[in-house]
Amino acid sequence: MARMAKHPSSGEIVTVGGGPAGLATALLIASAGVPVRLFAPPADPNDTRTTALLRGSVEVLKAAGVWNKLAGDAAPLNVMRIVDATGRLLRAPEVTFDCREIGGGPFGYNVKNGILVAALENRAAAVTSLSVDRRKIAVVTPGEQAVRLETEDGAAFSTPLVAAADGRNSPCRKAAGITASEGRYEQMALAFNIAHEIDHDNVSTEFHTESGPLTFVPLPGRASSIVWVVRPAEARRLMALDDAALAEELRQRSYAILGDVLAVGPRAAFPISVLTVSAMAARRIVLIGEAGHVVPPIGAQGLNLGFRDAANLAELVADAWRAGKDPGDKALLETYAGRRRADVKARTTAIDLLNRSVLSGFLPLQAARGAGLYLLQRLGPLRRLIMELGIEEPGTASRIMRGEPL
Repeated sequence: MARMAKHPSSGEIVTVGGGPAGLATALLIASAGVPVRLFAPPADPNDTRTTALLRGSVEVLKAAGVWNKLAGDAAPLNVMRIVDATGRLLRAPEVTFDCREIGGGPFGYNVKNGILVAALENRAAAVTSLSVDRRKIAVVTPGEQAVRLETEDGAAFSTPLVAAADGRNSPCRKAAGITASEGRYEQMALAFNIAHEIDHDNVSTEFHTESGPLTFVPLPGRASSIVWVVRPAEARRLMALDDAALAEELRQRSYAILGDVLAVGPRAAFPISVLTVSAMAARRIVLIGEAGHVVPPIGAQGLNLGFRDAANLAELVADAWRAGKDPGDKALLETYAGRRRADVKARTTAIDLLNRSVLSGFLPLQAARGAGLYLLQRLGPLRRLIMELGIEEPGTASRIMRGEPL
């Protein structure tokens, strides 16, 4: 490994947060030889969710040395289908997006969160420039030259830069003085996995209902992950059903496209919200993942946004470190925030509008949504453009995301 230029500030780069976005951030930075300390409390063993990793995220995981350990447990997403199941007078046509139209293989892959986190953690344990600390951060104090961190047991650390991947209630974000605005929808999402009778053929189907989307995302074999967005009262009713009753209701709501539902896994329910922040970076602290943005579970954008955060930050930090520059200076933070601002805002706005258009009973809005989906189905160039924008980062792409080494 090439000798690093001497850094103007002492201490490792610190990443806070042991979820997939935090682990990926730490791995990408450390893969460039930059010393990183990751504060990562143990992962939740009861996480039943899955993640649809779009193409850019797969490239990030390849760059982090993780994808080869995941590929066998992930299901390719070759086709994405939208079905209007609102039952309203103005219904949109069915729209099908096929990855063969834009080349490059599947849109992405669906994998269980537990498997994803385990692969990231195993890789983190093998990278010599990355140390994993299971203690929880109790105090974050930004300064002019460094950020001081204290753990719950009183240990203190100083770092030129904190990558805050500590969730939607991020203590690091608050310490940086970055404000956040959260809006709640009158919706909840149920997440669970099922086994079913008929092959899914690597087709992801999203039924748009009057309360939100019901999405079937392929898993390996005759299995799929379900994200079912409904009103809170309906969520409570569905959570109270036994497995057999829930399986039958799911079969009926999906028009039995996968035949009988043979098994239902553990369920979780969580409220749907959107979170935006006043800035993506300040006072030597940058925001990663849900610390900087939260979107409804529509269009598989949530964690994929977090991986794009990680890739952009890693590129900037590696370049600064090699040049002997301060990786936490104001110019770097402003560059990172500028790169992420447009991407996050565009996707957050699009998801919010789509969700509200499904929920709205306003006929002109329903007509506009139907017309838009009709055009997508009929106009190949428009459909291909939307597909490419949906799975790739617009504007300046990180070298990491293109699979190039730092």
